[in-house]
Amino acid sequence: MSLPRSWLRPLFIAGGLLCLGLAVLGLFLPLLPATPFLLLAAACFARSSERLHTWMLRHRHFGPLLRDWEAHRAIRPSAKRTATVAILASAALTYALARLPWSGRLAMGLCLAGVLAFIWTRPDGGRD
Repeated sequence: MSLPRSWLRPLFIAGGLLCLGLAVLGLFLPLLPATPFLLLAAACFARSSERLHTWMLRHRHFGPLLRDWEAHRAIRPSAKRTATVAILASAALTYALARLPWSGRLAMGLCLAGVLAFIWTRPDGGRD
């Protein structure tokens, strides 16, 4: 894979590092999704740094998930279940604790339903 122009490389690396940081935060903060940021980080590194991209693909925890996604656009069943539980728990917490107007609750519910539909319509990834 050829790398982009030299002035784009630092931007992709910075974007990848930012997305990786947001993915880590998303593991602990409700309603901040980790997976899209992880995928964006991998995409940024694929365009800017073979070393960082390879590191992500070889990572013990998220490497297999990224390889499934890059090879087949697939998500492992265990990741689908984990994401579903996290999304539903975050939504329940938000509905219980936040004073959202009905339109905000509806918008959030529709967005989360869209995310769940996307997740569950992806092919199943490798073995769990």
